[in-house]
Amino acid sequence: MLKRKQSSRVEAQPMTDFGPDETLADSADIFWINKPWVHSLLRACAIISVISVCMNTPKTFEHYPPLQYVTFTLDTLLMFLYTAEMIAKMHIRGIIKGDNSYVKDRWCMFDGFMVFFIWVSLVLQVFEIAELVDQMSPWGMLRIPRALIMIRAFRIYFRFELPRSRITNILKRSGEQIWSVSIFLLFFLLLYGILGVQMFGTFNHHCVTNDTQKGNVSWNSLAIPDTHCSPDGEGYQCPHGFKCMDLEELGLSRQELGYSGFNELGTSIFTVYEAASQEGWVFLMYRAIDSFPRWRSYFYFITLIFFLAWLVKNVFIAVIIETFAEIRVQFQQMWGSRSSTTSTATTQMFHEDAAGGWQLVAVDVNKPHGRAPACLQQLMRSSVFHMFILSMVAVDVIVAASNYYKGDNYRRHYDEFYLAEVAFTVLFDLEALLKIWCLGFTGYISSSLHKFESLLVVGTTLHIYPDLYHSQFTYFQVLRVVRLIKISPALEDFVYKIFGPGKKLGSLVVFTASLLIVMSAISLQMFCFVEELDRFTTFPRAFMSMFQILTQEGWVDVMDQTLVAVGHMWAPVVAIYFILYHLFATLILLSLFVAVILDNLELDEDLKKLKQLKQSEANADTKEKLPLRLRIFEKFPNRPQMVKISKLPSDFTVPRIRESFMKQFIDRQQQDTSCLFRRLPSASSSSCDHSKRSAIEDNKYIDQKLRRSIFSIRARNLLEKETTINKILRCFFFILIFIILDMRRKKYMFVFVFSRACTRQRMLSGSFEGQPAKERSILSVQHHIRQERRSLRHGSTSQRISRGKSLETLTQDHSSTVRYRNAQREDSEIKMIQEKKEQAEMKRKVQEEELRENHPYFDKPLFIVGREHRFRNFCRMIVRARFNASKTDPITGAVKNTKYHQLYDLLGLVTYLDWVMIIVTICSCISMMFESPFTRIMQVPTLQIGEYVFVIFMSIELNLKIMADGLFFTPTAVIRDFGGVMDIFIYLVSLIFLCWLPPDIPPESGAQLMMMLRCLRPLRIFKLVPQMRKVVREVLKGFKEIFLVSILLLTLMLVFASFGVQLFAGKLAKCNDPHILKREDCYGIFRINVSVSKNLNLKLKPGEKKPGFWVPRVWANPRNFNFDNVGNAMLALFEVLSLKGWVEVRDVIIHRVGPIHGIYIHVFVFLGCMIGLTLFVGVVIANFNENKGTALLTVDQRRWEDLKSRLKIAQPLHLPPRPENGGFRAKMYDITQHPFFKRGIAVLVLAQSVLLSVKWDVDDQVTFPLATMSVVFTFIFVLEVTMKLIAMSPAGYWQSRRNRYDLLVTSLGVIWIVLHFALLNAYTYMMGTCVIVFRFFTICGKHVTLKMLLLTVVVSMYKSFFIIVGMFLLLLCYAFAGVVLFGTVKYGENINRHANFSTAGKAITVLFRIVTGEDWNKIMHDCMVQPPFCTPDKHRYWETDCGNYAGALIYFCSFYVIIAYIMLNLLVAIIVENFSLFYSTEEDQLLSYNDLRHFQIIWNMVDDKREGVIPTSRVKFLLRLLRGRLEVDLDKDKLLFKHMCYEMERLHSGGDVTFHDVLSMLSYRSVDIRKSLQLEELLAREQLEYTIEEEVAKQTIRMWLKKCLKRIRAKQQQECSIIHSLRESQQQELSRFLNPPSIETTVPSEDHNANNPDNPSQPEMSGLQQLLSPTLSDRGGYRQDSSDLGRPQRKLGQWRLPAGCEFSFLCVCVMLGRTSVKSIVCKMNPVSDEASSGSEVKKWWTRQLTVESDESGDDLIDI
Repeated sequence: MLKRKQSSRVEAQPMTDFGPDETLADSADIFWINKPWVHSLLRACAIISVISVCMNTPKTFEHYPPLQYVTFTLDTLLMFLYTAEMIAKMHIRGIIKGDNSYVKDRWCMFDGFMVFFIWVSLVLQVFEIAELVDQMSPWGMLRIPRALIMIRAFRIYFRFELPRSRITNILKRSGEQIWSVSIFLLFFLLLYGILGVQMFGTFNHHCVTNDTQKGNVSWNSLAIPDTHCSPDGEGYQCPHGFKCMDLEELGLSRQELGYSGFNELGTSIFTVYEAASQEGWVFLMYRAIDSFPRWRSYFYFITLIFFLAWLVKNVFIAVIIETFAEIRVQFQQMWGSRSSTTSTATTQMFHEDAAGGWQLVAVDVNKPHGRAPACLQQLMRSSVFHMFILSMVAVDVIVAASNYYKGDNYRRHYDEFYLAEVAFTVLFDLEALLKIWCLGFTGYISSSLHKFESLLVVGTTLHIYPDLYHSQFTYFQVLRVVRLIKISPALEDFVYKIFGPGKKLGSLVVFTASLLIVMSAISLQMFCFVEELDRFTTFPRAFMSMFQILTQEGWVDVMDQTLVAVGHMWAPVVAIYFILYHLFATLILLSLFVAVILDNLELDEDLKKLKQLKQSEANADTKEKLPLRLRIFEKFPNRPQMVKISKLPSDFTVPRIRESFMKQFIDRQQQDTSCLFRRLPSASSSSCDHSKRSAIEDNKYIDQKLRRSIFSIRARNLLEKETTINKILRCFFFILIFIILDMRRKKYMFVFVFSRACTRQRMLSGSFEGQPAKERSILSVQHHIRQERRSLRHGSTSQRISRGKSLETLTQDHSSTVRYRNAQREDSEIKMIQEKKEQAEMKRKVQEEELRENHPYFDKPLFIVGREHRFRNFCRMIVRARFNASKTDPITGAVKNTKYHQLYDLLGLVTYLDWVMIIVTICSCISMMFESPFTRIMQVPTLQIGEYVFVIFMSIELNLKIMADGLFFTPTAVIRDFGGVMDIFIYLVSLIFLCWLPPDIPPESGAQLMMMLRCLRPLRIFKLVPQMRKVVREVLKGFKEIFLVSILLLTLMLVFASFGVQLFAGKLAKCNDPHILKREDCYGIFRINVSVSKNLNLKLKPGEKKPGFWVPRVWANPRNFNFDNVGNAMLALFEVLSLKGWVEVRDVIIHRVGPIHGIYIHVFVFLGCMIGLTLFVGVVIANFNENKGTALLTVDQRRWEDLKSRLKIAQPLHLPPRPENGGFRAKMYDITQHPFFKRGIAVLVLAQSVLLSVKWDVDDQVTFPLATMSVVFTFIFVLEVTMKLIAMSPAGYWQSRRNRYDLLVTSLGVIWIVLHFALLNAYTYMMGTCVIVFRFFTICGKHVTLKMLLLTVVVSMYKSFFIIVGMFLLLLCYAFAGVVLFGTVKYGENINRHANFSTAGKAITVLFRIVTGEDWNKIMHDCMVQPPFCTPDKHRYWETDCGNYAGALIYFCSFYVIIAYIMLNLLVAIIVENFSLFYSTEEDQLLSYNDLRHFQIIWNMVDDKREGVIPTSRVKFLLRLLRGRLEVDLDKDKLLFKHMCYEMERLHSGGDVTFHDVLSMLSYRSVDIRKSLQLEELLAREQLEYTIEEEVAKQTIRMWLKKCLKRIRAKQQQECSIIHSLRESQQQELSRFLNPPSIETTVPSEDHNANNPDNPSQPEMSGLQQLLSPTLSDRGGYRQDSSDLGRPQRKLGQWRLPAGCEFSFLCVCVMLGRTSVKSIVCKMNPVSDEASSGSEVKKWWTRQLTVESDESGDDLIDI
């Protein structure tokens, strides 16, 4: 591996510089411009310029007036420096002229623009200082481009060790993919925007007081809180004293009403994007529920979240991951390779080993170099010392975490925690001094770990200084917890794997920080002059706002406040600006972090195959042992079942005999008896004959195996010792002798040896040379690669090397030999692993059989029911009965393709009993959904019936399964895994609760716990459905990595929580009256304003006050969080880690502690969001790939798996061919298939969809014209359908599903036109909108990119079906538990009439909201309410309105972690997998989309009936039509053609083949199976191809021999006909000569003689014919056969039979079973001596093969 990596680094890639050309001509007269310090100074000036821009705001100058002159001075200096640089470059390069002029260089133009804007900024600032321009004027926006000068500071790093073309290609492809996904996102935004406009429209109806008049709407006119309503009664109805009014009709402007809604298409798309960001979407849904029917709102918003937020937006992550994976491969040298973790105290160096090679040897740098005594050095190096130090670190962390707030009057500086910190600091200082004394200062500081320890020592030493205690130096104290990572090697290795290659992650962090600074500076200069907007007045506030948008927490509030402030005119531009920034930051930037973490978790390609082998070995080892519950029988003595033989006349006592031994004789006796009673002659009716025949066949099979092995060994020895010609001679001669010696055999393996030798001879003789050069197809390339591999593997290397080759050729031969020897070693390893698996399974079976024989209670259910008892067999029959999904043909055994095979597969998924229990469980869950605190099962008999049914059915199920499979101590026991334990647990809980049914259930009691455990009932479906169990296994298999990530996040939280406790404990408490600053003044009451609405932007009128009420003043912490102890701090940081509520924490800390402490929360959010949460995503995706087996796949294997999945989805083209004649139909066909026609139809579809930009309302005047225009578009689409029907014919048009969909939509459109003009009401308008929306979906089929991405989403939905079902089942369990725990909790900040747990349905909607993270922490705190803020009840939980603090903490945190962090990330993993499947680049594909498209077209030509299947005989025709990369050249690759055809015949028994069958065969033939296939699949494929080659070789020889015999017969028949004509002419002359003309003699004709059996002259004539017939030695009578007239004359050395060889060929033909002996003997003269025949054949073969001929072997591979 080391040599290979070193050799790959020898060829250095050229450096590609995308940065500026800073090294100018050496002959320039200005020398300072080329100095390195000048370049560094200019880069530093770029950063200073950005700082100057960030300080240049009116509010900043108002707070710090001297900064105005500081920025002016800095800008002046920067202007002079950059202007001087620009002039110098113009002087050296030239301004316009020359190839390297200033204007023609892009970076120079960028620098020139930056200089220009610096001048503009400087002049503008002069005018502002002179007060000629107002500082709050929009002219300050001219400073916006100055922030881009930050690029100049980092563009020096735009240099890569790759060719420019490759980098450009990578960037181009990634840009195209991102653009395509953006278009796909825009498609869904447009779709849901149109649906939102037509389903909802405006949200302007609010509940207002009855006395509200037009133009007099104020805050006091609205309901508290502001409530939407429905005027037609479909939604919420206003209470008494209020009325439902449209605020727009009452005089409110659009700016006052807010910018979110579904008024028109633009606003609707804007609202849809806000909802898709999962921020504020639930409040939109609540508004829609109040204004419209409830079902409409639920359907729209839940599908929007599922498709847009969970599927479509995650495609961006897939794009970035795929692109980054490609970039990682290309940039591996720049970023450095990943290596395994090594000790920080060791280094590695090269050392020459004994064999002369080089290897890396670890050198310990901890070797003592200090002056300490040996005893101290040994102590320092001992493990006891290290464990003692780590234990002290752990104690220090525990002590620091125990700190808490004790009150304001408590003296904090010299408490017990301070003294403990001093003691620990002294201890760790002594540790550092000891290590320095033992190792020396140089040896100590050389380790990175020691550097970190020394930093902690210095920081904590300063921290214990009283004035610095509880300051920013506290970070050094809490960072000691990082040292505990050394305790766990697995955790240390995981941390190193993630953060070890820090160049990528560090570069990404720097890029993110730079992006935030640049975007903050741009937003600062864009909005700093806007009045009534305080979010962008200074740079810190602008930075916090842009960082808030990055984290998506409250980003909609930032955007809405800015939109309201800038006004209605600039609102669209500002909205586009924020959406683009949010899109880039949340979808691309965060995806980059996921891609980097996934790349760090990725294994090297060299280790993947090794891991595959190790994993296979591990699996083989685990299968060998029995489970522990069965191995317990080994502890007991053996007691086999004995039987006593009676009725035997004997003088001795017969001992007992094993029952298993006697069963053999009983079985044989029964078989013999059945043979006696069944005296039918047919073999199929006799079991004895069948057994005998099977035994004979087994013996034949063993005999054939032995003969094949013997012959293969002999043939291999012959091939290794002789020349190529002698190989063929001896092989063929050996074949003939073998045939003659064993004439009863018909199938042999030796024919392949002959075929392989002939093929190798042809390849070595260069028979392919001299042919015209043509690009070979991938099929041909892979075929010759396999032939060469087999020839090198079976041939001799010494002969090839000894033929006078050059040194380079010898080196290549040697490398190829070594390569194939490695392949042989891999084969042996694979076969060893396979044999090991078989042996493990066999050992396990043997162990089970031994236990079954020696222990009578083994495999006995409940130790009572016998193994073969009738009752147990009956139970087994019921338990294991299932629907047979595979319908096979009883004759051929082939699987029939049924029409409803998907339904059959679903029915055969589980057994009938499990189907019954699934239905019963679902019905029971439906029954539980009707339960609530007010509708309890204890009081409703109907609900009790459902409970009784479930318990009874489950009792029957468990009894049947226990009687059939046993409970625990049987191989297939019910309790053999966690699923069985869960089943028993759910059953016992349900049974106990049903028997109990307590009338009163106190809160937090055992009865309430029993009700909560009863809520686990939906989890039964996980056990009943195999795919659901698979989902659980996939999640649990990655538990280790998820646990390690959780430890890292908990460590991060502990560090920041300890720091927060020591800095913020007791400081966050404040009086609820904002005007009171001191605690002693916080008493009495004050009036607090009430927040009426978040959407409306009303202004207070003069003298008007907001609604409010009087409350007492209270000095208290914030409601939802505090840092008074580590527990509360950890809870607050956990909520912040979910990116919910961190803005409130930030604002409180800044307002109550100080602005500088805002850095604390920003750093934690950045680390938690960018690294922590993305680490969860990366780990879940990596575990998903590992569980599916794709994590250990190499690049080639992954491409092969993607290709197989892609081919499964590929379908034949349902497009009829073009009409042959050039008539009207052909012209219509050309028109409809033209790209411009398709694009025009797509434009028309978009144009018709734009008609839905406003809601179609009957009362609106605009609706009728829009509907009329839609009618015109519908007629155009009718014309399109008509043209396609004419062009393709109705039958051809109906074959395409897309055409069927178009026809359906067009038909609906025609029906709508009729109904529209006939009725003209709201229902017809609704139908018209539905038809347009249905037609809008056809755009995806007309665009390739949209089609591929939509296919990605659809397949992701299909593959994630069981994951989604699993999420819903977990959601259902938590919903049932939430009803029990929080069903009666009083309303609070977020628990209201929309969001509560009163019923299971509402609980499901609340939990779905929590899955999206929408204010889940606030709901949790509402469910934690405790007295005195609620009314408790100790006897009945449904009588209290209090919450449950501990229950809410466990309930909500566990649900959010399981669903949001794990299950949703599985969806991301599936999307990433399917995106790589459908949207991989052409270079990554083994078969490109062009190849698949070409095959679809050819298949469409062959499959004229469009049935998807063709006969096997047509496969040859299809293969001949293929062109391009799939072409099979019959001149070069006839053997490949034969192999492919025979493969289809063999696999499908000569029947019909499908589209996917042929495509799968082509895919296997087009790849290098050695690189692409995995172990088991590789073995099976190689065995299949080996068999095919053998059979094709046999068929080739048979066909060749038949052709030779046919030619011989034809020649002999022709010679016989000539002789016969000569004989007749001679007889006529003789008769004329002997008989006088006067005598009439009638000579019968030949036909008459032949047909007359009484004719006595016939034997004489036949004897005469025998005497006159030519023998084999007669060659003079040869005439060319009529069948050979069109063939060229054969040259010397071609295949021609010699004299005396006919008998040998006759023997071969007879043995191969291809001819009849009688039909040939009558026409050939047999040779009596077989030995002479063999010698003649040998001589003839020698003569034929020694002559070089261009056409040698043509007959062998001719069809």
